[in-house]
Amino acid sequence: MKDTGNFVLVNKNSEGLWQSFNQSKDTILPTQEFGEGFEISSRRSDTNFSRGRFLLRMFQNGNIGIATVNLPSEYINENFFLIRSFDQLNATNYLLKFNESGQIFHLVNNSQEVVLSKGETGPSTRFYYRATLNFDGVFTLYQHPKEPKSTDVWSAVWSVPDNICYSFPTERGSGVCGYNRICRLSIDKRPDCQCPRAFSLVDPDDDYKGCIPDFMQDCGENQENSENQLEMETITNIDWPTSDYELLQPFDEEKCKNACLNDCMCAVSIFRENSCWKKKLPLSNGRVDNRVNSKAFIKRRKGNIPLENPNSSKPKNKNQETIILIVSVFLGSSVFVNCLLLGVLSLGFLLVYRNISSTFERNGISMDQTLRYFSFKDLSKATEGFKEELGRGAFGIVYKGVVEIGNPIPVAVKKLDPIVDDGEKEFKTEVNVIGQTHHKNLVRLIGFCDEGPHRLLVYEFLNNGTLASFLFGDLKLTWNQRIQVALGMARGLLYLHDECSTQIIHCDIKPQNILLDDHYNPRISDFGLAKLLRMDQSVTQTGIGGTKGYIAPEWFRNMPITVKADVYSFGVLLLEIICCRRNVDFEVGEDRAILTYWAYDCYQEGTIYQLVENDSDAISD
Repeated sequence: MKDTGNFVLVNKNSEGLWQSFNQSKDTILPTQEFGEGFEISSRRSDTNFSRGRFLLRMFQNGNIGIATVNLPSEYINENFFLIRSFDQLNATNYLLKFNESGQIFHLVNNSQEVVLSKGETGPSTRFYYRATLNFDGVFTLYQHPKEPKSTDVWSAVWSVPDNICYSFPTERGSGVCGYNRICRLSIDKRPDCQCPRAFSLVDPDDDYKGCIPDFMQDCGENQENSENQLEMETITNIDWPTSDYELLQPFDEEKCKNACLNDCMCAVSIFRENSCWKKKLPLSNGRVDNRVNSKAFIKRRKGNIPLENPNSSKPKNKNQETIILIVSVFLGSSVFVNCLLLGVLSLGFLLVYRNISSTFERNGISMDQTLRYFSFKDLSKATEGFKEELGRGAFGIVYKGVVEIGNPIPVAVKKLDPIVDDGEKEFKTEVNVIGQTHHKNLVRLIGFCDEGPHRLLVYEFLNNGTLASFLFGDLKLTWNQRIQVALGMARGLLYLHDECSTQIIHCDIKPQNILLDDHYNPRISDFGLAKLLRMDQSVTQTGIGGTKGYIAPEWFRNMPITVKADVYSFGVLLLEIICCRRNVDFEVGEDRAILTYWAYDCYQEGTIYQLVENDSDAISD
C-alpha cells in the first residue's frame, strides 16, 4: 500500500503485476493519470456501492462527458454535460492528470497543461484530495485536512455541472432524477429530486425508479368516468422539456388546462407565451427552471376521491353462492326434505372428497399424481450425494442423477437454496405450473421433493445441454438446425401464451434456458420467473425480472408486462441464433458491440447481409 493510496501487487523482483489505480470505480486520487477511454461509474446510492446510473468518460478529443446509463443494460445515453478541453491545433493526444496539489488538468501533446478544476486548493502537505462521481451525477473534487480538527470532514472544492438540473436534456432515458420527477438544485449544488404532489415514488428505497401518478390513465370506455374525478393543479416554473407530444398555438391558460384535462393521453400541459405543450407519461428530464416563466398544469385526483374500477363490483365467489343456495334450501324446506337433502349432500361430498384425493397436497401446494414424490434420501442416492453439478441459477444448483421408475431414468435435479427468500415462491410456481404443462418444446417435470427444509425439482435430463453452448462455443449448429430451433421455441412460447389453461409469461427467455434433446429439438426450461395470468387477464404488474440484454423496455418504464415481453426476448435470441454471437460483446468493436443496435443499423443502411457475412452455411441457404 503506497502513500498515494495505490495498492500494488508485485512479484519477487518487485515488478508490478496489478494495481488498484487501474481499477477505478467512482473515485480518482492524486498521482493518477488517464488516457482516451478512461471512465468511472457512480455508485447506486449513498449507501449502495453497486454500479450506479451515471458514467463519466474521456473521448479522443480530450472532452469529458457525463451521461446516464439505462441499467441494467450497458446502453449509454447522450451526454447531459460536457467538460470541454481547449481545442488544440495539431493536438495528437490528451492525458488527464490529477496532481498532489489537487488540480485536475489535461496534458496536451505531452507538454501544455490545461487546468479543468477551478477551485482553490490548499497545499498537499495539509490536505488529502479525491475526486468522486457522486451517486446523483455530480463530479466533485474534495479535500480533507490531514491534521485532526473539529471540522474533520471532506469538503467540496469544485464540482461540475454547476447546475445539474439545467444541464441539457437527453432525448433518451429519464434524465438526472428519474421518470416523472422534478430536479431542484440544493445549497451544495447537488440535485434534490422530488415527485410532483400528484405523484409518489415507485420504490421508496430507490429514488431513480421514478414516480407514479395517483390517477389511472384510461382511454377506454371508462374515460368519461375518470374525467369526472380528475382536476388540474397549477405549479409555476416547472417543465419536462422532452415529453411533448402536441403543441397548441395560439392558446390561453384556461384552454391549455382543459385541453389536457379532457385528453386521456395527457398528464401535464405547460403554458408559456400563448403556447400550450401537452405532455404524456412517462415524463423525463423534469426540472425547476425560473428562467422559463411558465405554468404547469398537472393532472390529479379530486380531493380524496378514489378512482372507480370498472370491475369493482366483484361477482360472488362460486363457493359462496353454493353455500347461500344450500342454506336457502334448508330454511325453506320440510324436515323430510332436509333429511333427504342431507343424504344426497353427504354422498356428493364423499364423491368430491374421493376426487380431491386423486391429488395430494404438500405445504399448501396441490400436485397432480402424474408427478412423482421423492424423499430427500431418494434424491441424495440418485445423485450420489449431489456429486455432478450441471449448472447454477438464482435459486439453487442443478445436479445430474438417475432415478428408478421401473427402469433407470437420467434426470436433472434442481436443489433449491433454502436460504433464498423467494425460494418458496419459486418452488410453488414451478411445481404447479410445469406439472400441468405438456408440450414437446418444454422441459418435462418428473417429480419433486418437499421434505423439511429440502425442496427439489426433478426434470428429464437432456444430453445436449443448453443452446448457449452451441451458439457461443466452438461447436456450432448448422443453419437448418438453427431454423428448427427457432421454430421449436416459437411453438413452445405459443403454447405458454395462448394454449395453456393458465397463461404463462416466462420472463427469462435466453439461450441458457433453452435445452436441446438428442435430435437438437429445443425445450424451454426454468419457469422460476414465470408470471401467471388468469385467462381473463392480459397484463401483470411486477418488479424487473429476467437477464440483462434480453429484458423488454417496458420493464423499466413501470408499464404493465404482457406476453410481448417474452416476444422481445425471443427477438433478441433470434438475432443471436442468426449471428452465433452474444447480444452484448465488446470484443467485436464498438460499432457492433450491441447486436440489436447493429442489426437495426444494418437494416436502415440496407446492409443486412453483414449479419451473416462470415457464415457460409447461412449464406448458401
